[in-house]
Amino acid sequence: MDTSQLLKGVLDLAVLAVLDRGDGYGYEVVRGLRAAGLQEVGDASVYGTLRRLYNAGLLTSYVVPSEEGPHRKYYSLNAPGRDRLHEMAKTWRAFAETMEGLVAVA
Repeated sequence: MDTSQLLKGVLDLAVLAVLDRGDGYGYEVVRGLRAAGLQEVGDASVYGTLRRLYNAGLLTSYVVPSEEGPHRKYYSLNAPGRDRLHEMAKTWRAFAETMEGLVAVA
């Protein structure tokens, strides 16, 4: 099965979940997703998702100077972002339970 198609449907949830563990800049989020087992996640997809979630009002951002290069833009969940994370997690759990029931007989 092509997991990249599955990932497209849950990338928002995955990014929100990573940021729920702590603030992070783009590449930190990418590393968090990969460390969790989502090896095929693309950098550009994550950066686009962060921008979209920020523009939707689900994240806040701040800039931190870096001694090793350009400043880093950190993202953090705000109250609407946490609410969306909880809604999406609930939906995901129900969907996963349904799918588990379907494939258990396969």
